[in-house]
Amino acid sequence: MPALKPTQFSARITWLGRVPVEGDSIRSVPVESIELDWAGPQDERHAGLTRPSCSRVTSQHKRGTEIANARQLSIVAAEDLAEIAATLELEAIDPVLAGATLILEGIPDFSHIPPSSRLQGPDGATLVIDMENRPCNLPAREIEAEHKGHGKAFKSAAKGKRGVTAWVERPGTLSIGDTLTLHIPDQPVWAHFDAARKG
Repeated sequence: MPALKPTQFSARITWLGRVPVEGDSIRSVPVESIELDWAGPQDERHAGLTRPSCSRVTSQHKRGTEIANARQLSIVAAEDLAEIAATLELEAIDPVLAGATLILEGIPDFSHIPPSSRLQGPDGATLVIDMENRPCNLPAREIEAEHKGHGKAFKSAAKGKRGVTAWVERPGTLSIGDTLTLHIPDQPVWAHFDAARKG
């Protein structure tokens, strides 16, 4: 029996971006399509088979330790981005300011799809979901630069709505308008999950 189960849930790519390798801004550059290889999107700052560990994994690794890169892409739901904008009292948030790779539309509660789920494109390109992407101050800084007085509340507004990080399981091409099908692990939620989170 396969360990991953195709679902009836799918999402359409409404926006694609690439964070340039040069510079230190999180801002993405909009593109019509992205080429994915084993290291992630080509010519992108977050690409690579490995990466230095960051503050999100200091319980496991000293900061700066070389680890496998499960954060090759940042994927955000259009619906969540709209909700964040409304909370910040903005008409919209340009995905450029969020440093997103993909904006998808169509999967409810997208930020909480199960880790290890797959998103598969028309040509077989497959992304593995690592986990929920926690909000940070980098998008807040970019939003504040464009919308004075609105960026500081980003972290709280984006809680549970920041999308997910992912890595490439199978290379291919993703383009605006493509439909990605969601495949989920065929297993129940761990019975001790809540107890383990409490420590």
